[in-house]
Amino acid sequence: MSFLLKTVTNTLMRSNFRSVLNKNIKCTYLLFDTTFTKNENQKSTNNSIKYGVAIASTWIAYKLFKSGNIVPTVEASTDRRNQYNFIADVVETCSEAVVYIEIKDARRVDFFTGKPMTISNGSGFIIKSDGLIVTNAHVVTNKPQAKVEVRLSNGTVYHGMVEDIDLRSDLATVRIQAKNLPIMKLGDSGLLRPGEFVVAIGSPLSLSNTVTSGVISSTQRGSAELGLRDKNMVYIQTDAAITFGNSGGPLVNLNGEAIGVNSMKVTSGISFAIPINYVKDFLKTVRSNQTSQTENVKRKYMGITMLTLTDQIIYELHQRDQFIPPSITHGVLVWKVIVGSPAHSGGLQPGDIVTDINSEPIKSANDVYAILAKEKSAKLNMTVVRSGKSLNISITPEDVN
Repeated sequence: MSFLLKTVTNTLMRSNFRSVLNKNIKCTYLLFDTTFTKNENQKSTNNSIKYGVAIASTWIAYKLFKSGNIVPTVEASTDRRNQYNFIADVVETCSEAVVYIEIKDARRVDFFTGKPMTISNGSGFIIKSDGLIVTNAHVVTNKPQAKVEVRLSNGTVYHGMVEDIDLRSDLATVRIQAKNLPIMKLGDSGLLRPGEFVVAIGSPLSLSNTVTSGVISSTQRGSAELGLRDKNMVYIQTDAAITFGNSGGPLVNLNGEAIGVNSMKVTSGISFAIPINYVKDFLKTVRSNQTSQTENVKRKYMGITMLTLTDQIIYELHQRDQFIPPSITHGVLVWKVIVGSPAHSGGLQPGDIVTDINSEPIKSANDVYAILAKEKSAKLNMTVVRSGKSLNISITPEDVN
């Protein structure tokens, strides 16, 4: 009997309740039958023992099942890892066409390495096998004598030449001397739907091909809502994380097609991309003009990327626990400050809110551009709010082509 109990207990620990109960009944029946054959004279006594064992083992099985010591085994009927990893399939399809772009200042040398210092970086993606790359204008628009380096996904580094820039749409093209490069297919941003899955690929913190994913929050976020410079543009809003290094990289649909150019992140869950159809129009204009849009054009350079604080953006920042003082009703949010730029030298930091320049209230990014265009004085005296405190900062913009 002790052997029987041990067998039943071991079986219980390895199986689910139903199978244990079935085995227990069969085992008890066989034992009873064998004993009955060998010793019919002890029939009554043996039957009592066997029935007792059956009842006891059934009770043990029930208690173990209720206590959770018996864990039913579930086996997947399909390979779910391969079935549902569609994001990995998208990345595998197009990641080789994504590049890392680094801007270095030839006039500033790192003390330890003796190499030019990095003043800005971002991402881009190859659209022609002969080395034509699309990126954001703010990634490559820097001070004179800046050196552009492009690193491919395989680690190969090329010297890049900025060919064309459209400051209003924040788009630019860079050329490297290479052939037979993998290219990114361009989709149609006009076919996008809210809720559609997208993947953002880029190189934040110099980490090549970092991937984030999310959905399309809006396909028609007007620049007027964001207070951006060009009132005729619309942007793709997504909750996929877009960081500084992701700027200029592709926003990709599940077909592996670029449907946008990653542009900026306001806060967690609120990021924007330039629709790929604007890129197509930009490339057509470049081909028709065959000249750079930046030739012989002088402009004031501060070295920042900014976003107008509209009522909607202020509300969304408050919803995500972003610290915005209640007194702030207008201004521009400094999203990025390029290292070594006039803004960086003057002490401006990402997250600062510019409310006044030279005693003029700033209600949108257009106000900043207007002051830069008309201001004859060398310095811009800014009032900024940082961590709830008001500060005065002076910046001297540079004249660049």
